[in-house]
Amino acid sequence: MDNYIVGRNAVKEALKAGRSIQRILVSDDKIKTGLSDIVGLAKSKGVEVRPTPVKQMNRYETDVPHQGVIAFVNAVEFKDLGEVLQESNHENPLLILTDGVEDPHNMGAIIRTAECVGATAVLIPKRHNAPINATVAKTSAGAVEQIPLVQVGNVTQTIKQLQKQGFWVLGAHMEGDRTLYEADLTIPTVLVIGNEGKGISRVVKEACDFLVTIPMYGKLNSLNASVAAAILMYEAVRQRTIKAK
Repeated sequence: MDNYIVGRNAVKEALKAGRSIQRILVSDDKIKTGLSDIVGLAKSKGVEVRPTPVKQMNRYETDVPHQGVIAFVNAVEFKDLGEVLQESNHENPLLILTDGVEDPHNMGAIIRTAECVGATAVLIPKRHNAPINATVAKTSAGAVEQIPLVQVGNVTQTIKQLQKQGFWVLGAHMEGDRTLYEADLTIPTVLVIGNEGKGISRVVKEACDFLVTIPMYGKLNSLNASVAAAILMYEAVRQRTIKAK
């Protein structure tokens, strides 16, 4: 499963051909000089360009020199959200929206849990999220092939569009205004899971209908992102199972 391509010509041709690229790493000493044409082309197509130290880029195993540029490509086919919702048999859809989840193991675990609970789809922003690569696919235990994955642009705009369609948007945050047990998760719901360290971004928090927190009883005050996501998803399942009875 290809998850990245390297080299100036290969990346440039991939951009020209319109291949779905999640982000491009460019050597920080060449971003304004030798690779400016690739940077310009990527930005014109809305692809994130991330200046990166050469030492970090050298960690990626490859049979050919990366020449200062590495492009992460999609390892799976993304679905259209409108079509997913239309084809879904869920009376009250459950969508999982990631906001800055950058660890591929966390992303894979979130996708795996979402599939296990029967969530409608996982929504993944184009920018500032882990690329859906071989690591994600492996961690998800094959769930990337079983549950619809939807790539979205602006997270805030996506939230507003879903709210207009009748969804309630809940952001997971340790300073939430209610616990997950006090939130109604039986209605059409979007669960927003934030970055491993920073949590949900400020603009996304403001766009959510409300923030929910998971009670903490130990000395630590936060959970791993994928663990928090799993707890929230299974609380939704619990509430929906009780309501169905």
